[in-house]
Amino acid sequence: MLDENLLAILVCPVSKAPVEYDKENNELVCKASGLAYPVRDGIPVMLEEEAREIGQSVTD
Repeated sequence: MLDENLLAILVCPVSKAPVEYDKENNELVCKASGLAYPVRDGIPVMLEEEAREIGQSVTD
């Protein structure tokens, strides 16, 4: 689980829109850009090249 204070200040590096934590997939989702950023060892990886498009499956 991510700290609520951290989640409140994180934004998508592409769209600058807020992100939401998806507990099931352990990632941060930006609906504005359609990207999901992984969370590894409790650390959000907010790099565009590490993100997946929301329409893609997690295993792709």
